[in-house]
Amino acid sequence: MIESEEFTIDNRIVSASQTEEDAALERGLRPTTLSEYIGQDKVKENLAIYIEAAKRRGCALDHVLLYGPPGLGKTTLSGIIAREMGVNLRITTGPAIERPGDLAALLTNLAPGDVLFIDEIHRLSRAVEEILYPALEDHAIDIIVGKGPGARSLRVDLPEFTLVGATTRAGQLSAPLRDRFGIVLRLELYTPEQLSDIIRRSSEILGITCTLDGALELAGRSRGTPRIANRLLKRVRDFADVLGNGEITDVIARTALDRLEIDHLGLDSNDRRMLEMIIKGYGGGPVGLDTLAAALGEEAVTLEDVCEPFLMQLGFLSRTPRGRCATRLAYEHMGFPVPNQGTPGDDPAQMKLLDDA
Repeated sequence: MIESEEFTIDNRIVSASQTEEDAALERGLRPTTLSEYIGQDKVKENLAIYIEAAKRRGCALDHVLLYGPPGLGKTTLSGIIAREMGVNLRITTGPAIERPGDLAALLTNLAPGDVLFIDEIHRLSRAVEEILYPALEDHAIDIIVGKGPGARSLRVDLPEFTLVGATTRAGQLSAPLRDRFGIVLRLELYTPEQLSDIIRRSSEILGITCTLDGALELAGRSRGTPRIANRLLKRVRDFADVLGNGEITDVIARTALDRLEIDHLGLDSNDRRMLEMIIKGYGGGPVGLDTLAAALGEEAVTLEDVCEPFLMQLGFLSRTPRGRCATRLAYEHMGFPVPNQGTPGDDPAQMKLLDDA
């Protein structure tokens, strides 16, 4: 894990990366059926059809690839798939499968129809992938027995199973592996209304009193991510217990999140430091990532993996061949006057549309 003196990737409250505390919290909050799962309507509708068709044919569901930003519910969906199919779920991660023998042990212990969930599947090694290809297509694996001239290949038949792969970086999957998934589903960021429903559901399970306005206030600052929404709910509960009567209202939520330095769009102090450095320190950019990291005292990979994606989704930051640039939207959000000649990161066609609107 890459650390800096001020924060790490995992301990930012608005980071979508899963912590041990998140894992313990989510186990009790995860829905178990598609009807309980909130949001991702297109994914749910299509998945329900695929599952029903597989059950009617009496066969295993085709292999499923789930991709999208972290914290959107890929692990939850894998559990729902197994439950809806009435089979067992085996969970592992790409980095945990270090050798082909590790994967062979997992596959040979599966029962017919079981679901094998591999998180961060893009991090599988090439040697492990080679074992996985025949398992996905032919339901068999080839094991090399012995060494040297006496080595021979032994083919082991496998039961029909479903592989559910999850990744935040679909582009890093090799083409042969990606092509072996029959069902490919992209998970999108949630709307504030959907997150509000998730927060209300979580508050009922946790025994927290949360008003609709309070849930909406939390949802608006959760970066479209249920994991962050549930984390904020738990933190704001502390403020509600101490500063109020235990009920999370919009006033309590706003007060708590302001103290946590999370603004109404979900930006935290590190996001704002990055934007302020680009605008004030480098005239809006362009500025190289390494230069920006040195000026902020952070690792370049931390800025690239943690801060940049959300800022780019909001349209506050643009990447150019010469470096990072702040856009007009970033100037306006940060309260800085927009230069008369525009900003280096602005797309002229997009800005004309905004002006016409």
